[in-house]
Amino acid sequence: MALRNAVMAALLDGPASGYDLAKNFDASVANFWAATPQQLYRELDRMEADGLVEATVVEQERRPNKRVFSLTDEGRRVLREFIAEPPRPAAVRDELLVQLQAADAGDPEAVRASVAERIEWARGKLARYERLRERLLDGRTEEEHLARAERIGPYLTLMGGLALERENVRWGERVLDALDRRAAVRRA
Repeated sequence: MALRNAVMAALLDGPASGYDLAKNFDASVANFWAATPQQLYRELDRMEADGLVEATVVEQERRPNKRVFSLTDEGRRVLREFIAEPPRPAAVRDELLVQLQAADAGDPEAVRASVAERIEWARGKLARYERLRERLLDGRTEEEHLARAERIGPYLTLMGGLALERENVRWGERVLDALDRRAAVRRA
């Protein structure tokens, strides 16, 4: 998936400056697509050149002017085409999994520390996702939100992000348990 598709999906929430888009990317699509602010700015320039977004210059006092981007009709058409295509299966490329695969050849404590760090990272993401979930639900139940919200895509992707990070924590705890048990057997 190209970054441009994730940017167009984020712009469905409404026009945004590059700065606002970069700032809000974490809250809207980062649970399934990551990008640096520099990547976003470059992609917005390419998308504007391709007619997928249009920029309006907003003058500001005591700050540089900013460009606010919105989807064009062409951008919406391209996004609809993207949605209609079946996605390619995701490929996992994870350095931690390579470290675990080779754990017996190296320092088990270093691998253990990497797994523990991954668990903490996943818990941090879970906390951010839970705050976003509360904000999206805005006092409604999940069923009410899914039945009545103007857009449910952000919530559905958030559900996937929550499930992934919960599983990362569960898996990481299981790995730590296995490493600890193995170390205890070797010490005995």
